[in-house]
Amino acid sequence: MNSIVNLPHDDRNCGWYAALPEQAPSKRLSGEHNADYVVIGAGFAGLAAARRLAEHLPQSRIVLVDAQRIAYGASGRNSGFVIDLPHKFALEHPDPQHKQRLLGLNRSAIDQLQTLIGRHGIECQWSHAGKYQGAVGERGQGYLDHFEKLMADLGEPYRVVGRDELAGVLGSRYYSRAIYTPGCYLMQPAALVRGLGNSLPGNVEVLEESPIRTLQKDPCGTWLVRGDNGLIRSPQVLLGTSIFTQEFGYLRNRLLPVMTFASWTRPLSDVEMATVGAQADWGLTPADHAGTTVRMTQDRRLIIRNTYKHVPRYGRSVTDATRNKIRDDHRKAFEARYPQLAQVPFTHTWGGVYAISRNFTNYFGQLDQGVYATACDNGVGAAWGTISGTLLADMAVGADSQQLSDIRAVTGLPSRNPPEPFLGMGVRARIRWAAFNSRSEV
Repeated sequence: MNSIVNLPHDDRNCGWYAALPEQAPSKRLSGEHNADYVVIGAGFAGLAAARRLAEHLPQSRIVLVDAQRIAYGASGRNSGFVIDLPHKFALEHPDPQHKQRLLGLNRSAIDQLQTLIGRHGIECQWSHAGKYQGAVGERGQGYLDHFEKLMADLGEPYRVVGRDELAGVLGSRYYSRAIYTPGCYLMQPAALVRGLGNSLPGNVEVLEESPIRTLQKDPCGTWLVRGDNGLIRSPQVLLGTSIFTQEFGYLRNRLLPVMTFASWTRPLSDVEMATVGAQADWGLTPADHAGTTVRMTQDRRLIIRNTYKHVPRYGRSVTDATRNKIRDDHRKAFEARYPQLAQVPFTHTWGGVYAISRNFTNYFGQLDQGVYATACDNGVGAAWGTISGTLLADMAVGADSQQLSDIRAVTGLPSRNPPEPFLGMGVRARIRWAAFNSRSEV
């Protein structure tokens, strides 16, 4: 028996989720059920897996279960980028074919999401806006030079943007220059995730606010998926649980739970937009990965995201005092970029947990007889979760493809972590060191 110890415990102050209309009451796990497939976790990966299973097997019963409301967890808490390019570390991979496989998988995910958004009329501020990668000072410009070389080696389109042109978009002269890449899409993550959940095929039953406490196999080989008030029996279980996969006893000591934080403003007025000379609907990530992400949404909210914390107990690792300190730090970063908007308040500050691995490797595959998982997106979750969840369902039903071969080729086993307390000490020290080195870019 694998018993869940730590459950999701996200804060109640996510701006993306708060901006959504009220949802109908959830249907929860109650009583005993039988299903052909159970998908645990209703983020990007779990939603994609449940949808693909239903498409393959329209006569089968698929149950999708989540501990919280759909869009309340990590998938609805990111900064709203759907990135086609591999992660910075993956861009440095020595094998060009490895990088091309990643590009193809990410772009397939974007195409898939765009099709679903159009087909089901999902209102989520979806936009082919591209992405800026910005540098502030000498350190950031060094990273930007390296990124430009990687892009040239990859043969991907990009454009160098100087301070004046960049200021005309951002409404801030804080950045010295940036590199613009056109393949990124922007969206409202909680709206997109909820829309994906509301548009699932009819043979998918969604159970929310139903944390799974144990995962146990009976003598006949059937998995017993047990919650507080109910039980699901199924021969096949797909885990779209990211960092929480370790709570089921799998990939233990191989995943690192990290939380990053964001704050956003109320929508800016016409006068405020004119004062700074900003455009709406853009996104900038830092050339130095420990710097600050900045976004302007279509409804003209400014978002500041930075600060990383090692959270071994997930949301319970973060106190109110810590959140208040992070909000103050976000305020400093905001006013450094937009001193003319010092009077504009933040309305929400929130965090989201994701999984990274020490060797920056994503897991994808079969963990046990009848148990499949995709875990550890290493901070690039929207595209990767979508394509890995889709292909995990293909694997579970035996539907082979070139994409399935590609994802097997670019994934592996995350490296083992040192034991506690050395792990926590090391991670915290590394985060502090990165923050110190990157202070000029924050």
